[in-house]
Amino acid sequence: MFSFFKKKKIVAHIKLNGVIGNAGKFKQGIDFSGQQEIIEKAFSLKKAKVVAITINSPGGSPVQSHLIYEFIRAQAKKNKKRVIVFAEDVAASGGYLIACAGDEIYANSSSIIGSIGVIYSSFGFTELIKKIGVERRVHTAGKNKSTLDPFLNEKKEDIERLKIIQLDLHKDFIKVVEESRGSKLNRSEIELFSGEFWSGSKAKELGLIDDIGNASEVLKEKFGEDVVIKNFEKSKGWLSKKLSTSNNQVDQLANILEERSIWQRYGF
Repeated sequence: MFSFFKKKKIVAHIKLNGVIGNAGKFKQGIDFSGQQEIIEKAFSLKKAKVVAITINSPGGSPVQSHLIYEFIRAQAKKNKKRVIVFAEDVAASGGYLIACAGDEIYANSSSIIGSIGVIYSSFGFTELIKKIGVERRVHTAGKNKSTLDPFLNEKKEDIERLKIIQLDLHKDFIKVVEESRGSKLNRSEIELFSGEFWSGSKAKELGLIDDIGNASEVLKEKFGEDVVIKNFEKSKGWLSKKLSTSNNQVDQLANILEERSIWQRYGF
């Protein structure tokens, strides 16, 4: 007869959606400064023993990914809360790095997971400017200031320097995954750190995630049907709302294409 007074379990829930960093013309991606307050509020919810994070991101800035990952882990330690991460369509590259902040990681069987690597892409326009009769003039203080200029021929030494930086970033990424997933990783079948990505089902076999499931069903299974989920999500400011309804189709298209180029690496 005392069930009426039974306390309901409370879970704080953060949603992270989009490209990581200041991507797109309107700079509406996931970045640390934009998420710091939201993360702090979620972890400071005293009645919640667990913070759930839903992530849907193809990656982006390595720095912003690391900052968010480290802040989540610091807040979890400070507030003594477990973190459960749920991947939606994609948790790849920097998106997966942030997912590694979870004590447990879940995904849909069709989610795209992984891409533990570093990429740099560009174009070369040297033949084009010759064809249209343009002369490139570059003046620098510092012999390497024009490294990887798309209007100049690639230099072997520039590519070698870039590869060194990429290898350093890759090592940092691998370290995060190994510390997060530890003995759960199944290294016997596939090279996990090649930059390849997999379905949620395969990611479970490889130990990159713990199980298949979405936030609603898993949280109810763990904490009961009457679990209370408190959502924390960055609200759109006046400018964002204004831009999203703008009639300037050219600006909107430029923004969409920039973000789409990152999403399309994973078939979205």
